[in-house]
Amino acid sequence: MKKRQSILSSMLITTAIVLAACGSTTGGASESVSSETSNPDESQTIVIGAQASDVQIWEYIAQTDAAKEAGVTLEVEEVNGGPQLNTATVEGEVDVNAFQSWAYLKSFNEESGADLTAFATTYLEPMGIYSDKFKAIEEVAEGSVVAIADNPSNASRGLLLLQAAGLITLPDEFDALGTTSDIIDNPKNLEFVEIDDTTGPRVLQDVDLVLIGNTIAMEGGLNVLEDSLFHEEISKDTKDNINILVTQKENADNEDILKLGELYHSEEAQEYIEEQFEGTKVPVQEEISYLEE
Repeated sequence: MKKRQSILSSMLITTAIVLAACGSTTGGASESVSSETSNPDESQTIVIGAQASDVQIWEYIAQTDAAKEAGVTLEVEEVNGGPQLNTATVEGEVDVNAFQSWAYLKSFNEESGADLTAFATTYLEPMGIYSDKFKAIEEVAEGSVVAIADNPSNASRGLLLLQAAGLITLPDEFDALGTTSDIIDNPKNLEFVEIDDTTGPRVLQDVDLVLIGNTIAMEGGLNVLEDSLFHEEISKDTKDNINILVTQKENADNEDILKLGELYHSEEAQEYIEEQFEGTKVPVQEEISYLEE
């Protein structure tokens, strides 16, 4: 797995010496250390980049007995901003990132030309429709103003949620890069304004409806299961919104990196996540092929 030279250069030098002693060649310091050449009693350090609540989760997982038993040492680095986290992964500044949905990864790879790879699913964090004006979806009035994310993946996700709530209709071919221009039926003549989706809770008083992801909602004191008018549930229609662990393509088969998916779903970690986030991070343990179908 790739290491940041500024943090892990000494480890890379040590690894090179060990591999040389075993008669192995790696083609450079950026190559992965395979489990066959690693001392089974030594923990392999993996730098995992995260933001918001995922930082808290992975700092906890790093200290679990499960991590120790797996022989993995996790170094958690907080990086704010989805594009920044993916770029840090592309450039090898972090080995793995934990923050994004399957749809977000597809959008990033398509727009940037990167080839980042998902290797494990973690959870569905439901997006919700929130309002300070209405108490139920049925109350939404003609011409209501809806605040929607200004980034493609969360905007399309929000539109699919509005459709699930019965407020709009989208074409069958609507995908992760769809926009409001794709709406084919808008019976309540909803008006849309784009916002930085991290500001969702702060604009509740300024608009009629706001589409807010659960991480941001929780930071604003909202619980999607209790405070939203309508929210996502796990189904084939929401599988693009399942969160994933991501690494560089060449690292996706690395045995130590693959352990992170198992660590996330360990009983120890799941009990902690359930308690800390009140059930709003719904665990999903599926093969990546499930998302690709």
